[in-house]
Amino acid sequence: MQKAILLTSAFLVFAGPAQASPELAKAKNCMTCHAIDKKIVGPAYKDIAAKRAGDKTAEAALAVKIKAGSKGEWGQVPMPPNNVTEAEAATLAKWVLSQK
Repeated sequence: MQKAILLTSAFLVFAGPAQASPELAKAKNCMTCHAIDKKIVGPAYKDIAAKRAGDKTAEAALAVKIKAGSKGEWGQVPMPPNNVTEAEAATLAKWVLSQK
């Protein structure tokens, strides 16, 4: 019985939502075009967070842009859709918006 509980707990830990971190951004290749504090191809994460500060819908809106891609908001270069789950997109959006 204890073994079953332990296995179930381990599964939930590893199958749960991704943790907001630079590691997820690196794993999903976000850091190829973005950096925390400087523009590369796309804007710096700090600039994104500053632009969206105080916007209560920012996290959900950014998650949609991360997953589906976007164009025109930060210049002429579009951001292509990313191969992320909705949970990963939400996690990444939360992390990006936490950059100050």
